[in-house]
Amino acid sequence: MLTEPDLDLIAALQIAPRASVATLAEALDVSASTVGRRLIRLEEQRILRVIGQVEWTARARGNPRHVWVTTEPGASGSAAKALARFPEVQLAAETAGRSDVYLAVHVPDRAEARELLAERIPGVPGVAGTHSELVLRAPTRADSWRLHRLSEDQQRILSCEQIVPDGFDADAVGPDERRLIGLLAANGRITAAEAGRSLGLSQSTAYRLIQSTLRRGLVRPRVEVEPAQLGYELEAVIALTITPGAIQAVAGELARHPSARYVSIVAGTASVIHQGVFRNEDEMADFLTRDLAPLPGITALQVSVVLRMLRRYWLYREDGRFAPDHT
Repeated sequence: MLTEPDLDLIAALQIAPRASVATLAEALDVSASTVGRRLIRLEEQRILRVIGQVEWTARARGNPRHVWVTTEPGASGSAAKALARFPEVQLAAETAGRSDVYLAVHVPDRAEARELLAERIPGVPGVAGTHSELVLRAPTRADSWRLHRLSEDQQRILSCEQIVPDGFDADAVGPDERRLIGLLAANGRITAAEAGRSLGLSQSTAYRLIQSTLRRGLVRPRVEVEPAQLGYELEAVIALTITPGAIQAVAGELARHPSARYVSIVAGTASVIHQGVFRNEDEMADFLTRDLAPLPGITALQVSVVLRMLRRYWLYREDGRFAPDHT
């Protein structure tokens, strides 16, 4: 179990993933050495990583897709493991409800989508059927989800080290930036010295490149911890059918909901997909029966409850931690 100080550190990193140890220590009112030891321990225990969330257009041509997979009886585990190994699969989970396996996939090129969706995924042994939705827009993503534990004063200290993106042009990304994006995706706290050594650049040049990449929003550093480690033991993917005139309003309200890790407007049989985390069944019941009730235009919903997470943001998971072979 994570301790209260552990949770405070994670909450601080969610606000400022690249904050220095000194700044984290100031905000949490502990010594820098204590913060450093705690951070190392969480990483060594395969609980926490700070990664870089890469902007879609900097990673591929085209947006991600949600894919629901129905399997033959008894085949969901083996099919989910096989599907999780596909390089295009960002997230793979065994689920109950709408489907047996849920995937989030991001294909490098639109032309490759047909092969993946129509041939490769259906061709996996045990797969009986698939259904996909194209993501059109995402009002919120996982880098925005927060543990609300820190005071306004603590948040103010941390905000000094936040970098607010001011827009980007993926077509203007140079070769050094593309290589840096790969480094930041693996380690969102990489230093200028470390990046410089990997890229063959001076520390000052690497520093300017990191700052430019973050300001342009090509990469957004974020904390990766399985929600169950933070007390959110129930995770669900909820597909909502909404009348066209209400889609934007409903998506905006859902994006502001405390449970929202990823909300997307999609093209398919559904209108909006809400990927949410909840502390228990009662909290999820309140969301479905109370929080959704006043929202306009919702005509139907389908729920897939996550039973086991195998891969999230291209990182393999095992029993609520990062899999040891992929840390």
